[in-house]
Amino acid sequence: MFSWLARLVSSCLRPVRRYARMSKDGDDDDDGVDESTSSVEDSLLWRRDLLKHSCGEFSFAVVQANEVIEDHSQVEIGSDAIFVGVYDGHGGPEASRFVRDHLFQHLMRIAQDNGTISEEILRGAVTATEDGFMKLVHRSYMIKPLIASIGSCCLVGVIWKGTLYIANLGDSRAVVGSLGRSNKIIAEQLTREHNACREEIRQELRSLHPQDSQIVVMNRGTWRVKGIIQVSRSIGDAYLKWPQFSLDPSFPRFHMPEPITQPVLTAEPSLCSRVLQPHDKFLIFASDGLWEYMTNQQAAEIVQKNPRNGVARKLVKAALKEAANKRKMKYKELQKIEKGNRRIFHDDITVIVVFIDHELLGKKITVPELSIRGFIDSAGPSNFKSVQEFM
Repeated sequence: MFSWLARLVSSCLRPVRRYARMSKDGDDDDDGVDESTSSVEDSLLWRRDLLKHSCGEFSFAVVQANEVIEDHSQVEIGSDAIFVGVYDGHGGPEASRFVRDHLFQHLMRIAQDNGTISEEILRGAVTATEDGFMKLVHRSYMIKPLIASIGSCCLVGVIWKGTLYIANLGDSRAVVGSLGRSNKIIAEQLTREHNACREEIRQELRSLHPQDSQIVVMNRGTWRVKGIIQVSRSIGDAYLKWPQFSLDPSFPRFHMPEPITQPVLTAEPSLCSRVLQPHDKFLIFASDGLWEYMTNQQAAEIVQKNPRNGVARKLVKAALKEAANKRKMKYKELQKIEKGNRRIFHDDITVIVVFIDHELLGKKITVPELSIRGFIDSAGPSNFKSVQEFM
């Protein structure tokens, strides 16, 4: 039998009973977002404009750029907690899909076994997910060797009993918007980005691999681990972690002249926790596709200055407008570009904004138990998960 604390964990983060459908851009558009710059809806943008969770509300939006989307994500709503996951895949969608389908379940199991949620519980869930994906790679490698080159960044956050817990691998980002003096919103980055473009990450890699002069190499205009990949921590990417999964010259993009003798990437997450204070008003969880086009402060000000309803979509569209401006084109022209070709202009982008209503923390309120999973399968965005009942 679980202790009272284990039962509490079980009740607030138990398996959810419904999937909620995300809406297509242009469906029931009445969120106060200024669309005056475009009369064309974006067929690759999907959203849930505003839903409730146990201590507030949240807004969710996803835009596809790749032929097969590599960003996968989820929001799990319980009676006393909320779980957010953003999984930015690379090399293909298999790793990010796997994380979406397994990490939360591992968290549930480990939290129930230990009767609590903590940074170490999150670490355990990430490790279990990495181990599971590596077993899949091992089983599949002989028939599909490229699965060894597939990986995913992983950003997860849990609010439980007034505390935010975060685990991060890769270069997605979590930002808190807090009210400062004169009621000005202040953005604070909560996560550390594991990307070789950052000097501190290059120094970390060099200190871990002092005998390898090629551990970080400038390639195609940016710093990359072994001249191949920008992120230094991920789920998957087995070919950069285990020599038995190295790829031969028939896969030139992922082939290394010298086999690795020790892992050059790791699945060790950066962890943090924060007791939420009354001045903490909202959280932004987003893949790096958003942060390529705006600063933390710019994103926080957009959230603060606009209605909650549709604000994640507002952030995505602000990034898309910047992507269009960068190419000296109009936003409505970018909207007409199909998936695959769209990747030339911007990455897949996922944004989840979680509003914190402090008067609700610790109170028992009725919210629907939902699993919002933002993803588009190979058949296209029309196949977002429909509402399903689970008994």
